Amino acid sequence: MRIYTRRGDTGETDLFGGVRVAKDDLRVEAYGEVDELNSCLGVCLAEIEEREVRALIQRIQHELLTLGSELARPSKSDRPRRKEKTGIQAAEVQCLEREIDRFQADISPWRGFVLPGGCPAAAQLDYARAVCRRVERRVVALHRHDPVNEHAIHYLNRLSDLLFVLARWMNKQAGIAETKWKKD
Repeated sequence: MRIYTRRGDTGETDLFGGVRVAKDDLRVEAYGEVDELNSCLGVCLAEIEEREVRALIQRIQHELLTLGSELARPSKSDRPRRKEKTGIQAAEVQCLEREIDRFQADISPWRGFVLPGGCPAAAQLDYARAVCRRVERRVVALHRHDPVNEHAIHYLNRLSDLLFVLARWMNKQAGIAETKWKKD
């Protein structure tokens, strides 16, 4: 089977179930951004050696594929009537909260803004956090137009917090001091 089909040459793509939409549809934008975030986390993994952090990020990558596939489904009004498979739920959000608390307990309390950067792993995590915020904005825009699972929005909000905490934690592990933002 070839990787190319030529079906997208007209600027349209298929959602799950065969509904055709423009490639710049809000839904396609949202799950495309999730894919980019997942790729950013793959780049993070290239810089991270700690097994527990690697395992956490790989679990998140699986959850992001679940989220992307959830977003790639047509709106409920366009779907054939069938039992819905579950996507991101409150349990995944709570799990991210537990991870935030666990890693945050090992770093100094957060006060003020910290400039992105430090060791390569932290810099990549900071970049992934910024991408995650963009993903969240795209999913919120979709949600206003065509409601999505609210747990997905909560999940992305917590994930960006976790990525921030992990970047700080990685810098601490590397012995690199944070650079605090200095107002003019």
